[in-house]
Amino acid sequence: MKKIEKIAIVYNEVQQNAGPDELDILDQVKLAEDCLRKLGYNTCKITVTLDLTKLKKSLFEEKPDIIFNLVESINNNGELLYFAPALYNHLRIPYTGVNTEGLFLTTNKPLSKNWMRKNNIPTADWFELYETEKLDKNKTYLVKPKLEDGSLGFDDDLVFKGADVNKFEKIKTLSPFHFFIEEYIEGREFNISVLGGNKGPEVLPIPEMNFNNFPKNKPKIMGFRAKWEENSFEYLNTTRSFIDENEEKELVTKLKNICIECWESFNLSGFIRVDFRVDNNGNPFVLEINANPCITPGSGFYSACEKANYSFSYAVERFIEDSIKNIK
Repeated sequence: MKKIEKIAIVYNEVQQNAGPDELDILDQVKLAEDCLRKLGYNTCKITVTLDLTKLKKSLFEEKPDIIFNLVESINNNGELLYFAPALYNHLRIPYTGVNTEGLFLTTNKPLSKNWMRKNNIPTADWFELYETEKLDKNKTYLVKPKLEDGSLGFDDDLVFKGADVNKFEKIKTLSPFHFFIEEYIEGREFNISVLGGNKGPEVLPIPEMNFNNFPKNKPKIMGFRAKWEENSFEYLNTTRSFIDENEEKELVTKLKNICIECWESFNLSGFIRVDFRVDNNGNPFVLEINANPCITPGSGFYSACEKANYSFSYAVERFIEDSIKNIK
């Protein structure tokens, strides 16, 4: 591979009247730009829309050695995010983060869960919207978006008891192409980051999500409000803390092993976050794999790097090390 001199930061164009979840990309771009310049690279910035011909033209004009891929959606549709890296592949330009195939698999949550099952990775049971007759009346369920990250379209109003499914009117208004049903796992939640690089994947320090002051009947979930609405009860009462890994060695070993199994079975690269629920018997279940998770300061991935005493510039160097894997 030739010497890396110029890196294009490619990210989704922010739509008019964008919400906080979409505007967050601008902070990620600033962080990437600062780190890359600190490391001595020349940079340029390119935005992505559905006009992939325009993206191709910009890449030909800029001639980057590598693309720092920050495309999280296109026209605010998360299901389209792999279009950009598919074009990078076609043009044979190395890019950071997860490869096209990994993005396609992990973006579609039911498809991802099916792949987990095939690879003996524990995950919560799931059903299509038209399979409500299969639900256990004694269990609690969530209706989740199939193709969106950042909990877009997901909050308390999509949680229901199996016994009440026939009274749950909202489910009848949702598209089976964009939503599915997942069993709610009562227990603890962990969002664990994995960093790639020449030495292989490294599981970073393990954080637990704490649901403080939640009323007894309120679901303990990381919904849209908990992530993005700063004045909401959920946002103000959901916190992150890093566990003492020496005190929970058996659980830590389980979680780390499953993270590596996810990385290897999905053939991932760059950086990911694996979201778990651990039931009251200590059994972990993977909820989803977040490819190229948010890197904004204060995010789970950034905080895990801090806890590991890694500067974010060091993390970026490891993203770049892994980028060559994405060209086949």
